[in-house]
Amino acid sequence: MNTLWLSLLGTLFGLILGFALSSLRQITIKKTDTMLMVLWKRLIRGTTYFYIEFVRGTPMVAQAVFLYYGLRQVIGWTPMVAGLIIVSLNTTAYMAEIIRSGIQSIDRGQSEAAYAIGMTQSQTFIFIILPQAIRNAFPSIGNEFIVNIKDTSMLNVIMVTELFFQGMSVAGSTYNYAGSMFIIVVLYFIMTFTLSNLLRLIENRLRHNSQEVHV
Repeated sequence: MNTLWLSLLGTLFGLILGFALSSLRQITIKKTDTMLMVLWKRLIRGTTYFYIEFVRGTPMVAQAVFLYYGLRQVIGWTPMVAGLIIVSLNTTAYMAEIIRSGIQSIDRGQSEAAYAIGMTQSQTFIFIILPQAIRNAFPSIGNEFIVNIKDTSMLNVIMVTELFFQGMSVAGSTYNYAGSMFIIVVLYFIMTFTLSNLLRLIENRLRHNSQEVHV
């Protein structure tokens, strides 16, 4: 259960933070901006770009060891809390790029049409762009969830009692590593196979609804 909860909550928090990070990365510099505002926007875009590239360019197991053991004396967090934060922060970087791609896939003519009928930029984003971006990005979002289910196995290095950690504990006490790992592999497959098919059904439903709207 810990594996599913860590994956689900980590993906959800990563999606929420990914929206924020993606929005910050797409901040535009206007001609009317002051020099200070221009510098501030460039700093924000540069920081978000660095975060995304750094997290995506380093293995999560290294991030887990660094954050947990590096900050344990300062924060005093439990392995489970640390594991959830690590999965969330790691997922945030990937979700930011997924969402950015989803937003960029929307025809700009839709935004211009929304502005023409009097909608504000915020209204256009919330009611026109965002729903379509989520639908377009849903397959990638679902895939990230599946990846997180498997990647939580890396959290055993900080003593998180997820599926792989429990399997290794059983294997260590029974000395039956092959049998224990076989069961773990089967359980991972059952989870990912079931959820992949469920997500595919949701994706097909979203695509069907989209086609009905366009018709």
